[in-house]
Amino acid sequence: MTLNRRRLLGAAALGMVATACSPKPKPAGSTETAAPPATATSRAPVPPDWNALRAQLPGGLVLPGDGGYELASQSYNPRFDDHRPAAVAHCTSVADVQRCVEVARNARMPVAARSGGHSYAGYSVPDNGLVIDLRGMAGIQVNGDAAVIGGGARLMEVYAALAGVGRALPAGSCPTVGIGGLTLGGGIGVTARKFGLTCDRLTAAQVVTADGEQRTVDGGDLLWALKGGGGGNFGIVTSFTFATEPAPDITVFSLKYPAGSTADVLGAWQEWVTQQPDELWSNCIVSAGSPPSCRIGGAVVGDENLAKQLLKTLPRASSILIQGKGYLDAMRYFGGCSQRSTAQCRPQVEGGQLPRESFTASSKVLDSAVDPATLVNLLDGRSAMDVLLDSLGGAVGRVKPGDTAFPHRKAIASAQIYSSTSAQDVAEVRDGLPSKFAYVNYIDPAMPDWATAYYGDNLPRLRKVAAKYDPDKVFGFAQAV
Repeated sequence: MTLNRRRLLGAAALGMVATACSPKPKPAGSTETAAPPATATSRAPVPPDWNALRAQLPGGLVLPGDGGYELASQSYNPRFDDHRPAAVAHCTSVADVQRCVEVARNARMPVAARSGGHSYAGYSVPDNGLVIDLRGMAGIQVNGDAAVIGGGARLMEVYAALAGVGRALPAGSCPTVGIGGLTLGGGIGVTARKFGLTCDRLTAAQVVTADGEQRTVDGGDLLWALKGGGGGNFGIVTSFTFATEPAPDITVFSLKYPAGSTADVLGAWQEWVTQQPDELWSNCIVSAGSPPSCRIGGAVVGDENLAKQLLKTLPRASSILIQGKGYLDAMRYFGGCSQRSTAQCRPQVEGGQLPRESFTASSKVLDSAVDPATLVNLLDGRSAMDVLLDSLGGAVGRVKPGDTAFPHRKAIASAQIYSSTSAQDVAEVRDGLPSKFAYVNYIDPAMPDWATAYYGDNLPRLRKVAAKYDPDKVFGFAQAV
């Protein structure tokens, strides 16, 4: 089968909420520059005046019937091409976002922000709703170890800009995923064990809340919720401020194993990965078949000698790649962009070389090792399907579950279940894995008890934050907290 980047990636993201603008000065000691959120109202809906909104948006407003609507209403996944938003607003400033939120709030219509457009459920292109497209707000500014990144920025743009000044941010692998959705759902990536989740590096954010106010947040309940509480729940983030790290050299590795050895290799990998230092991150990708096969990949923050030392206790592989790279080249490798420039690592619709992909996916988060025979049996005889186990632990596990909204701090791995053909296969494998928890950035409309699965014990606090900042549920959607 051909799953392109999914065979290379360990993590992806939602693409639901974000954009760009430098934070404005705020009073010392303050965590919000705007007044407290308004209480719930019961005003009658006001139909949107699209002509008036169009006149206020320099980036343009696209309606059904307009030239370019079919393209503007697309998400990354062609499965959602039947979604028909009422309008797509191309925002270039915070004021644009505020105008759009006001229109959606007054009309009581669905509204969602879109940067990467990778929502696994298509939530960033709501039927009969307003899409707030943030690609026009993708600026990246670096000052010392702090980076201010617009929510419309995509990961390869972020990596290239940071690497250009010798800095790095732990984040995901897919080059076209938006920084917004990734961060707001947590942000699992190939340097997470060394540097933490993307949300762990978030120090401040600018957010347009449901009342149309822009808030500069550097603490308190809203910032806590933005650190893993899921995209689309609390407002539209117009910029993120992150604490970055010096860009390290990274050694990438890939070990392939013959079909029939999967249970033994998976069992050994699960034991091995929990014993490794923070410098090593690894995944084990199990591919469906008769019998299933697997490979082990990963990254070591360090040189090839360290990687070889750490890998020597794994089962003997049929082929091995160990290669030292600079930070940006390593991120290109994991994004399937080793032979492409940063400009080429954009979607084809924006002049790049990366195609869209049609898939169905779900997840589980594993608090303990999965029985290898169970997973092999679940995938035996199926096709066009992978389960990607991405290691956690290290720096991720040293944060308490309640210190951020991301609750899965004691997990050993996440499991992304990915099929290019069968939603039924995905559901059967998901329900066959013995865990009640899952990763919100692989959001699944059919996930049993989804709210508990994604947020665990943090759910009650998240709901209080959502009710405080969005009492009218302006940002409500099928799986909003």
